[in-house]
Amino acid sequence: MSRAWLVVRSVAVWGIGLVHFAVGCSLFTIGTFFVDPVRYDWAMRAFSRNIFRLAGVGFRVERAAGFDATRTSLFVANHIDLLDAFIIYASVPQLVRGIELESHFRIPFYGWLMKALGNVGVPGDDRSDSYRRLVADTKRSLDRGISLAVFPEGTRTRTGLVGPFHVGFFRLAIRLGCPIVPVTIDGAYEFSRKGSWLMRPSTIVVHLHDTIETSGLTRADAEALMTRTRRVVSGPVERSRPQVPLRA
Repeated sequence: MSRAWLVVRSVAVWGIGLVHFAVGCSLFTIGTFFVDPVRYDWAMRAFSRNIFRLAGVGFRVERAAGFDATRTSLFVANHIDLLDAFIIYASVPQLVRGIELESHFRIPFYGWLMKALGNVGVPGDDRSDSYRRLVADTKRSLDRGISLAVFPEGTRTRTGLVGPFHVGFFRLAIRLGCPIVPVTIDGAYEFSRKGSWLMRPSTIVVHLHDTIETSGLTRADAEALMTRTRRVVSGPVERSRPQVPLRA
């Protein structure tokens, strides 16, 4: 594909996508004031899938045999782009919300919708009361049968490969006895990436891996759990682009 055609294509995709995104996010945000968003979760899924359909991107979900779709879980995924949240909404076959920085809630349209849907905000400080609030909010969602998604790299990849994970989310999962589902998002880096506004044709494949139990684990097991989960998440990505070195 020539550079000129890629630029023209990207301009068209951005134009169509931004209108669809702004209108959809606004309507869903306003709707939360009148209707429990759980009642139109199906519409959120359709909207999320349509983002990629309009961009000319293929989309496929592959479920491992050991993935338990009936369990309220913590879905742990690699992080490529701001659209990752909508990839999760489009692929996880149950009610799911996100754990993300509270500062994201100030992003126009996207942040408004994420806050209105009840996503759990991660405070931007290390105070003990902030952490207790995070634990309480996470437990409240899980107790209501709402699964949560998290991107433990804490930042978007610069290489397409999976970066180091932060252990805090795994300590949280162990503390709450919540099972973990590793999720691999593959192909999204080819579509849209940090540092570039170009949008390329691609096929996004989401792997929902075997559910990992945390019952019986202690805080001392968090590092091993993190390492195991990251290995599962990074596997499909490394197989699809083994030639790209991981940058620090």
